[in-house]
Amino acid sequence: MTDPYEILGVDRDADEAKVKAAYRRVAKVAHPDSGGDTEAFDILQKAYGLLLDPVRRKVYDDTGYDVEFADAAELQALVLIEKLVTDAVLDERAPGSFDPVAVMQDSLSEELRKARFSKSELERHASRIGLHLERLEKQSGRDVLAHMFRARIEAISKAVAETEAKIKAAERAADMLAGYVYDVDPPPLPEAAVANIEWVETSRNRSTG
Repeated sequence: MTDPYEILGVDRDADEAKVKAAYRRVAKVAHPDSGGDTEAFDILQKAYGLLLDPVRRKVYDDTGYDVEFADAAELQALVLIEKLVTDAVLDERAPGSFDPVAVMQDSLSEELRKARFSKSELERHASRIGLHLERLEKQSGRDVLAHMFRARIEAISKAVAETEAKIKAAERAADMLAGYVYDVDPPPLPEAAVANIEWVETSRNRSTG
């Protein structure tokens, strides 16, 4: 994600007045009427709007992401993580008894495995259809079969593109979850071990009594 502070050329602790002054300064040059690029000016306006909104700015400062400023892969990654967070919240196990971040990471790994396998299978199907097309020839008249084979290849190509987007989003989500450490409680001792400790303590008390 592009840094809105860098776009406006202000420090992260810049107040509203400094943000507005920086926007006016940059906008004079970046505005399309002054020869600036339309797309770049649009990004400038988005950065300005983000930094003027205290809620969005706080979220960005805390997470490094903003819904309106993120690219498609980041948005899909955030949606994936939101679903994983919902699953963690609904998990009835006691906090500390398991690592929810590890569960999320495992879920993403499984999603990636499935998506990569699906992409491989789709590409294999498309290749096989292409080989059929190479051998297919219509002597005369309308070539219905070739049209249908090509339509299948086109549909598969779209499915591959969608799957690639899922893979990219899952990889981005995995990057977002990297580096977290969750403090898990040590597992409880088996009953036999507890009984043995109690027996040792009882024997010790008797010997010292």
